[in-house]
Amino acid sequence: MTEHFHPLGKQPSAVTVAAQRAARASLPFADRRDLDEARRGFIAAPAARQILSETGRVVWDLGSYDFLLDGQELDSVHPSLQRQALLNMEFGLYEVVPDRIYQVRGFDLANITFVRSDTGWIVFDPLTATETAAAALALVTEQLGERPVVAVVYSHSHGDHFGGAHGVVDLQAVRSGAVQVIAPAGFLEHAVAENVYAGNAMNRRMFFQYGVLLERSPYGHVDQAIGKGVASGNVGLIPPTVTIEDDLQELVVDGVRMVFQNTPGTEAPAEMNTWFPQWNAFWAAENVTATIHNIYTLRGALVRDPLEWSRQINRALYMFGRQAEVMLSSHTWPRWGNERIQEVLRTQRDTYAHLNNGVLHLANQGVTINEIHNVYQVPASLDQQWAARSYHGSVAHNSRAVINRYLGYWDGNPTTLIPLSPRRSAPLYVEMMGGARAILDRARSLVDDGEYLLATEILDKLVHAEPDDVEARELLADAFEQIGYQQESASVRNSFLAGAFELRSGLPSGQAPSSTGPDLVRALTTGQLLDFLGIRLDSSAAEGLSFVVNLVTPDNGEQFVVELSNGTLTNLGGFLAEDPDLTITVDRADLEEALVGAVPLAQQIAAGTVVLDGDGSLLEAFAALLVDFELGFEILPGTGGAYPPPGAARAEGPGPAGGD
Repeated sequence: MTEHFHPLGKQPSAVTVAAQRAARASLPFADRRDLDEARRGFIAAPAARQILSETGRVVWDLGSYDFLLDGQELDSVHPSLQRQALLNMEFGLYEVVPDRIYQVRGFDLANITFVRSDTGWIVFDPLTATETAAAALALVTEQLGERPVVAVVYSHSHGDHFGGAHGVVDLQAVRSGAVQVIAPAGFLEHAVAENVYAGNAMNRRMFFQYGVLLERSPYGHVDQAIGKGVASGNVGLIPPTVTIEDDLQELVVDGVRMVFQNTPGTEAPAEMNTWFPQWNAFWAAENVTATIHNIYTLRGALVRDPLEWSRQINRALYMFGRQAEVMLSSHTWPRWGNERIQEVLRTQRDTYAHLNNGVLHLANQGVTINEIHNVYQVPASLDQQWAARSYHGSVAHNSRAVINRYLGYWDGNPTTLIPLSPRRSAPLYVEMMGGARAILDRARSLVDDGEYLLATEILDKLVHAEPDDVEARELLADAFEQIGYQQESASVRNSFLAGAFELRSGLPSGQAPSSTGPDLVRALTTGQLLDFLGIRLDSSAAEGLSFVVNLVTPDNGEQFVVELSNGTLTNLGGFLAEDPDLTITVDRADLEEALVGAVPLAQQIAAGTVVLDGDGSLLEAFAALLVDFELGFEILPGTGGAYPPPGAARAEGPGPAGGD
């Protein structure tokens, strides 16, 4: 194994090395079809492996992963994850359907797909960032000639599939009708709500799932399962102009026939596959990629429905898969040949269905949410297929998610129904275990024996009871690190290694990225904007205060009654109070300017753009009750700090919601 220096990480232990060798011996490495498919159709790659912003900041750096190319077996990386990480190093422009469908891969977490129409390009999923999408279009233009973008298709509502739209199309061209933007039903609602309502907490948790602070090395970030990582450029959103409402809906755009299959409640709450009947090509969105995905995503999101996911894959198999000659998706690589396509569709269909059914089979026999991940097993026939491996999800956290979806988080034991907070219960555990020294001595012996999970069980109590105990944090970090090295799932690996990083070094201070941007704010409905104000409200400070406000936005004909009572802000569209304390009349367009910070509300009031009728002091009083969420809140005891300063691309937070 090639030695790589890592200032914070340590070498894999003998126990970890043995676990990696056992995995290497048990998996079907003789099946190299994925490697052939990942390289098929390669046309060209740019000379530079970095993509820069207009100011020269690195927003994407594939070259930082070149340590994966030296052909060495890395004992600090699960061999199956190392295989996936190497496959995701494929970089450049690829032909998928001759003279018709092309993909640029390796420029961001997702793929960007270009479909040649009669006069231009139809672009599927324009990546996370303006810069990476623009770089992909530039490569396509360089290799295939200049053609206008006539349409953009968003397959679903995650940020790595719409955030770079400004890099491939001009907003004015969309507004004029020259370019269509097509998306599934519910796209806009879910795209913005997911990134706003719990956006700050999601961004903080993404430090763990996406390994935001980890060095790119064999001891840190090696892959993100569905791609290398998330670009850190400018994230935007151009709202759709065409919404696919029906379960199956056909459109012809500039000579290209597309049959859209709405698949809500699968990988995203709003998602759709696409069938190209002219070329027997099936676009599987993010419903079928080279991994089993997340039923529960560790950054936090609504728990998904594996049975519905399986059912929608099955529908696609019977509607399109039996005649498809190529299947491509918004991540990883295509598959060619009908037999191969049906094999992958059935593998993923069965894996999601078994996850649902097998977990519930055990739950109905009394296996609880706190036991299921140690009991549920993927069938051996699926376990030996690469398309059923859990690089993005994991069997452990997905199985727990199924129980949570159906039965909730409680395991049925009254002891866990009203649990103490960890910092309240931990001192009792430490006392009963004989104090810090006894715990450290026992934990060190467990770590030396390779019993890392047992070590974390007792060290976590000590760290919560005595967060300033550096020796305890260091030893817990050591255990986290070895557990991380052994994980096949990139999300789980990153989470343990990120935990080790924060325990050792804390969180650097600096300016945090926002979980929202101007485009996302403008895309919120007025009701969603008011809902988010309710989330930001400090209820304790609002105790005893009350008001009734009418909000009227003449340019779009909306009206809302907004009430503050019982420390709670509520709103109701389509109604006005008869005797409000205040009526605010403002065009929705001007309200947006205030919310994105372009023109402050006070300035608009002074200019008469905002008209107040009633007690205007309520606005100032209400503003004082709102909390600005800070990203760098502590997760592990004793780490503290805020977000790191702008600088290297790896230290910048990913865009909204990722592709998970």
